[in-house]
Formats: sequence, structure tokens, C-alpha cells
Amino acid sequence: MDKTAMPVTPTAKPRLRLVPLLEPRQRVSDRFNVLVYMASLAVATALSVGLLWLAGVAPSDLGREIATTAFSSPRALGSVLAQTTPLIVAGLATAIAFRSSFWNIGLEGQMILGAIFATAVAVWDIGPESLRLLSMALAACLGGIIWIAGPAYLKLRLQVNEVITTLLLNYVAFNLLLHLLYGPWKDPVSSFPHSAQFEPFERLPQLGWQNLNWGLPLAIILAVVLWWVFSKSRVGYLIDILRSNTTMATAVGVPVLGLSVASILASGAVGGLTGFVISAGVEGRMTQDFFSGYLFSGVLIAFLGRNQPFGVVIVAFLMALLILVGQSLQVFFGVPSALVQLVQGIFIICVAASEFFLTYNMHWRSAV
Repeated sequence: MDKTAMPVTPTAKPRLRLVPLLEPRQRVSDRFNVLVYMASLAVATALSVGLLWLAGVAPSDLGREIATTAFSSPRALGSVLAQTTPLIVAGLATAIAFRSSFWNIGLEGQMILGAIFATAVAVWDIGPESLRLLSMALAACLGGIIWIAGPAYLKLRLQVNEVITTLLLNYVAFNLLLHLLYGPWKDPVSSFPHSAQFEPFERLPQLGWQNLNWGLPLAIILAVVLWWVFSKSRVGYLIDILRSNTTMATAVGVPVLGLSVASILASGAVGGLTGFVISAGVEGRMTQDFFSGYLFSGVLIAFLGRNQPFGVVIVAFLMALLILVGQSLQVFFGVPSALVQLVQGIFIICVAASEFFLTYNMHWRSAV
């Protein structure tokens, strides 16, 4: 049979498709950084509003609820600011550690130790009354430092993962708290498992406007000091080098060990101070659940605030607003708490995704 006479089967044309090509960005301008960050927040807001709409909360109702919760009266604004205060301090404590590449997941444990040390000063009447509040604050910082010193040593000397050690110490601190509140520090008046009420001179004084106390100015001052350290001082510049490339920092003579130890201990001190702000400013005593939820909130605030002190302040205010609005939605619209947490998760994912666009430049090329 003549092969030339066989029918020729038509071959399929190659399909043209586009594939992404990623190229690391050499430099990112501040303007582009802000634009990408704002775009991620806009996407997260749109998704959250759409999700709440599907749950039965119309966008107009949501806007009205936000305006009512935060800006309808001085009392409403005061409630948001009072909720913001401990969130600022918790976010700053986490941001300090993150800036030195130390994943401090033990914020709750440091808060507990801070509150225990501060309460010890009050229970045992240590120092004169005029200096009692200052002594409690310093003792709280010391408690936080002691609680983070162990994981810092294990991380820097033995390379033990700090996520595990700081997280597990939270449970140790919690059981120590329960031992004290159900034992020697149980309230002798009510016999409930919380410490005795602090004396008036052992509580943060009121500002004289709504229910705000001196915890808010303390948090703002702390944010300003940290902004100066991170943005204007030589120490902040060296910490940025340390975070970017530890090997290069060591090669150029940066005191890596000293900076790491100082940053980690500072994070623990501020974590302990968070426990003091809540105990002496909000509760007026040490309770068994005053720290609940601040670990997740601190990580979230530091992450969304990009570890920048003023960014932490802004995100803490928005987080406090979200918490209060979420409580209101649960009461008046029957929105489950899991949906509020899902909204927080959406913001985290969208901001994390923005890091991709800041790190890589994406091109599309044709491929067969």
C-alpha cells in the first residue's frame, strides 16, 4: 500500500497559555507600600461587609451600629478608648519581640506574672503608699522579664523554638495564678477566687473624663518612646539590620546577642506591664481571666500595625471598635461570635497577602 495515499490526521494546534513569572522587588517605595496596604484593607473590609450582609446585617445597619458604638456620645467614645488602652500595650509588647525576630507567643503568661508581681506588692504592703503604684508597675515589668528570660536563653544559646517554650509557659503561669487565687490570695471578704480589692492609691487614677484612667496616657507615652527608639535612634537602626539579615549584622560588627536580649526582655517587661494596666486600671484586683484573649489580639494588632508603634495604636483602636461592635451585633442581630472572629481572620489573610505583592513583581509570559 502506498503510504503517500494514507489520510493525514490533522494535528491539534498548541494551546497558548499564560504563566506567572515572579521577580523579587529590589526596592519598594513608601507610596507603593501604603497603596498596597490600603488596598488589602479595602478588600478585607469589602469581604467582611459582604459576609455580614449574608448573615443578615445590612451595610446601612452596620454603618449605623459603628457610628452608634463609637461616636454617638462621649460615653460611647470613652468606652472604646477604655477598651483600646490594654490592647495598645499588648500590641506594643508583641511588636517589640517581632521586630527582633523573636516570636513571643507567651504574652498571656507574661501578663499573668506581671499581675502577680504587682498584686504581691499590694498584698504585702511593700513600700510607702505614695510610691505604691510605681512599685507595682516596676514589679509587673520585672515579672514579665523573669517569665520571658527562660525562653530567651533557650532560644539564643540552644536554638530551642521560642514558639513552643513561650506558649507552654502560658499554662504554667495560669496554674500558678489559680493556685494563688484559690489559695492564699483568695478574697477574704467574699471568698471568691480573686484577690482582695486594691486600695485607692494602688489603682490607676481617673483622668476625669468618662471612665478613662491614666492607663491611656501611659500607653500613648510608651508608643511615642518606642517610635523614637525604632525610628530615630541608633539602636532602632541596628535592630532593623538584625531583623533583615542576622549573618550580615554579625559580619559588620552589630552586637547581635546584646540587641536580641535587650529586645526580648523589653517585650517581656511591656507584657508584664499589660497585666498591671488591666489589674490596677480596669479590674482593681487580680482575677482569674483578666488576660483571656490578649494573646491573639496582641499578635493580630502587631501584625496589622506592621510592628510600628503608631500603627499599633491605630489598629488597637480599630480592634477595640470591632470588639464592641461585635458584641452589639451579637445582642441585636444574633451574629455568632465565630463570625466576628472570622472577620478578624479575613483582615489577617488580606494583610498577609499584601506582603506577597510587596516582595515580588509579577509578570505574565506566554508558554506552550
